[in-house]
Amino acid sequence: MDRGAGGELAMVMKAKLQQIIFSLMMLIPLTASAVNWPQSPAIEAKAWALIDARSGQVLSMHNESAQLAPASLTKIMTLYLAFQDIKLGRLDPNEHIPVSNRAWKIGGSTMFLEPRMKPTIEQLLHGISTLSGNDACIAIAEHMSGSEEAFVIRMNETAKKLGLTNTHFINATGFPVEGHHSSALDMAKLGAALWRDFPDQYRLVSEKSYTFDGRTQWNRNRLLWSMPESDGIKTGHTEEAGYCMVTSAEQNNTRFVSAIFGAKSDKARQQQSRTLLLHGFRNFITLRPAERDIRRQAEVFEGTSESVWLKPSRPIWVTMPKGNESALSFRLRYESPLKAPIQQGDPIGTIEAVVRDGDNEQILTSVSMQALRSVEQASWFGRQWDRVRLWWRKASNEEASTGG
Repeated sequence: MDRGAGGELAMVMKAKLQQIIFSLMMLIPLTASAVNWPQSPAIEAKAWALIDARSGQVLSMHNESAQLAPASLTKIMTLYLAFQDIKLGRLDPNEHIPVSNRAWKIGGSTMFLEPRMKPTIEQLLHGISTLSGNDACIAIAEHMSGSEEAFVIRMNETAKKLGLTNTHFINATGFPVEGHHSSALDMAKLGAALWRDFPDQYRLVSEKSYTFDGRTQWNRNRLLWSMPESDGIKTGHTEEAGYCMVTSAEQNNTRFVSAIFGAKSDKARQQQSRTLLLHGFRNFITLRPAERDIRRQAEVFEGTSESVWLKPSRPIWVTMPKGNESALSFRLRYESPLKAPIQQGDPIGTIEAVVRDGDNEQILTSVSMQALRSVEQASWFGRQWDRVRLWWRKASNEEASTGG
């Protein structure tokens, strides 16, 4: 090889090395300062959990995975399935349906249905969300699935899909029976899903009272009167479960969902729920970084392009202690080397929201990344050149690790 060709090759190698160094620098997160995580409040209940409905982060918890009787909190899942069928066009809110003898005789809290009546789906939904009507749950379960037993199968399938790992339903009402259980964290997740997945129907859970067949009943969620930020979701009580409550509230684009299991009284569950929610609003803020701040570039081998831009597969929300927003950084992780061909939308690694406390770090959330565009496979010569690059990089790394 002549000197001119050798010089040209050296220049190409230098340019490639600079690109490699730049790509590696993109993987290094910004330095984050130490974050003091707020101390959880003292809550008088068997179990509780506080989560951010947008980010899904758990901010306060105790005994959160314990399998406990959920009482009428069960009805959140009954509402979820009904809202789902309305959204899918399978259920007409104006449709009139019959009331079975089983629904009529169910007992407990009811909206006083009778077999002579033909309530609409809309009326039954009010009866479940506002009046906690066991009869309304049975009527709608039988209409949607043919029987309560068949409806319960769907309840458990949906619980699994939503990641409710400590939940198993036996009925659609929450009547105490062995094997019917959930947890504070699962119910907080379910409450957040109800708000997230069905914003149009969600308004029902903030209703203070409802009148049916000339009889007015009031919602047992007193926070709807005493806490302006609160807009639902459900109370529950049996002798076994104690006083339970799932509450959602929003302030300044931050929405929290709290779940209380086993409080000692109706007043206590209201007070403890309020304490958890105010703890969240006082100490935390929800951030949504712009997509342009999250996009990353990954190095590509054996392709027509030497890099590909990545974007998050869904919007990223992060919950941070107030005053520590500058401590947040984002780190891209993917399996290297990344080789072509790559199709637009292909999943490639994850972006992690990270905070650090001294030498320790905490990953707040992780979201999968996807290719912003396609990268075709390079020509035979281009692929061979990249294989040389990879061999040279591996050899250099091995030499550095051995001190050679």
